[in-house]
Amino acid sequence: MVTTAQRLSRPAPAPQWAGVGTCTLSSTDLAAGPPQPRRLPYHLLALTTAGRGSVEVDFAHHTCRPGTLLWVRPGQAVRFGADPGLDASLVTWDPGLLSSAEVAGIAVDDLPGPARWQLAGEDEDAVITEVAQLGVDCSRHTSGPVAAGLLRHQLAVLLLRIALLTSADGPAAVSTSEGRTFAQFRRDLEDGHQQSRRVEDYAARIGCSVRTLTRASLAVTGRTAKQVVDDRVALEARRLLACTDLSVAEIGRRLGFGEPTNFGRFFHREVGASPGAFRAAAAAGMPPAPVSPAAGPSGPADGHAPELGTRIPTQRLSRE
Repeated sequence: MVTTAQRLSRPAPAPQWAGVGTCTLSSTDLAAGPPQPRRLPYHLLALTTAGRGSVEVDFAHHTCRPGTLLWVRPGQAVRFGADPGLDASLVTWDPGLLSSAEVAGIAVDDLPGPARWQLAGEDEDAVITEVAQLGVDCSRHTSGPVAAGLLRHQLAVLLLRIALLTSADGPAAVSTSEGRTFAQFRRDLEDGHQQSRRVEDYAARIGCSVRTLTRASLAVTGRTAKQVVDDRVALEARRLLACTDLSVAEIGRRLGFGEPTNFGRFFHREVGASPGAFRAAAAAGMPPAPVSPAAGPSGPADGHAPELGTRIPTQRLSRE
């Protein structure tokens, strides 16, 4: 059992001097299994290297074993289970660190995105190699513009490899027009969901009709534009309830509800529980039923993967 003193002696895996950092899960306080989910202000990649266990990202459980890769975006609620033997190589970096030229074709900071991959074969070897080299470079180089450029380059290569996994396993492409419309809608929704839940407001910002926006949303997600808005507001409510001590009334006000009763009705309709009941369940480590990663856009849960409980050979994670 990890004591409070041990937890406090292990830092969170924040990015280092160049805006990117690497470490192991076991060396951070994330491995202590905190009682509440946490929201990190930076990107986090976790490549499971040993053991097996469960990681909760935005209230969906992801089963992890050697070769499992998770991408936690800034602001998402994350909780690592205190599973004996579970360890992972972590890569963190600041939002906006990479320019569009460095990661051409990848919307790194366009949230949300695929969250889980079960690596196998050459894909697994390639990602392990990139993570290991980035760790070596972070340890060897601690200052200077050339070193900072090298670390950004190593990170960009890693994300480009992951993008190839996404394009192979992701959902079917939609038309260029609908894809652009929905991408703009999602960006505006990230910035505006606390101010407006009206589809008309987002359509006006984009310069299209509500019908066009709804058609684009259905094509990309299978959900209407109104459902996408309500999903985003409900997600933010769950994050605030689980990760902060703000009162239910204050959370409702932050999300644009003038009366706590209106917020309560909205939350119960969208989540299936009252705000208080959801907060209590999250604090007790009993979130909603797990979501199968195979059903989402992050690719298949399995494949030609290592058996449960196996360990990735140490030599594949080092440059010794």
